[in-house]
Amino acid sequence: MFYMWLIIVIILGFIEAMTVDLVTIWFIISGIITMLLSFIIDNVFIQFSSFVILGILFMILTKPFIKKVKHNEKTNVDRIIGMKGKVTETIEKNGIGEVKVDGKLWSAYSDREIKVGSTVKVLSINSVKLKVEEWEE
Repeated sequence: MFYMWLIIVIILGFIEAMTVDLVTIWFIISGIITMLLSFIIDNVFIQFSSFVILGILFMILTKPFIKKVKHNEKTNVDRIIGMKGKVTETIEKNGIGEVKVDGKLWSAYSDREIKVGSTVKVLSINSVKLKVEEWEE
């Protein structure tokens, strides 16, 4: 059974390396512990139960800590959400116009028509287009 657990740990390690998002790390650790446990206990049901229970337990206990340590930083593009911009080309209702935000020109769309020179707020980014609304003070 040792080799079966070794293969499972290697497969989970490969999956973890491909995702890089701490998807299987808890089960890799529980697999290593179960691999060692297989030298003491021959019962496959007990080994599998320990693998599952330890994996879930590790996930529950460490998930809040990992979330605290691993924070997602905003990219350069994400930081413009919420910023003010100026309309440089009229944005027709459900059409595409142009705005200048943070010194750069962006294609933009809105639920309402917004005239040239109006100040807008960036609501979100969809591909290379900004969803905007008129800035209300």
